[in-house]
Amino acid sequence: MKTINAASLIVAIVLLVPTVASAQKKYVGTKSCFMCHQTEKQGKQKDIWMKSAHAGAYKTLTTAKADEVAKAKGISGPAAGAKECLECHTTVADAKLLDKGFDIKDGVQCETCHGAGSAYRNMTVMKSKEKAVAEGLTEFKDEAAIEAFCKTCHNAKSPFYKEFKFKEYWEKIHHPVPKAG
Repeated sequence: MKTINAASLIVAIVLLVPTVASAQKKYVGTKSCFMCHQTEKQGKQKDIWMKSAHAGAYKTLTTAKADEVAKAKGISGPAAGAKECLECHTTVADAKLLDKGFDIKDGVQCETCHGAGSAYRNMTVMKSKEKAVAEGLTEFKDEAAIEAFCKTCHNAKSPFYKEFKFKEYWEKIHHPVPKAG
């Protein structure tokens, strides 16, 4: 009887583990978002991001200056490979949570702020803000919440920190969907 129960447990685990793993939300990358978020109707959000420092955040880690700063901070190896640098210059996630289209070199991507997009990226879900939020889209209730989130990277921990002027910087990256009218 104990052998049958143990065998049943093993079969259940073998069948259940892939289901749980596939249920994890994955980071899909900017290319997935840009399919829809480049249009006039969506506020040309892709263009806003492309012109931002967020889009080039990873690239700044590939410079000799970044390596010099990393070394001065006691980091061995290049800045572009240092966890301490990547946590603010990229959308960092466990490699198992990265979809095949995700490219770390895209810097601070949509999903850095909006959450892993695999469950909410499809058009049917995105047409309903409530559905998208239920599927993992991060919704910020107000500017104070946005500012607090921004300050998780824009703070004195950064070797290049300068006063964080939220209102000024928010105007550069703010990307609302225009109201239909």
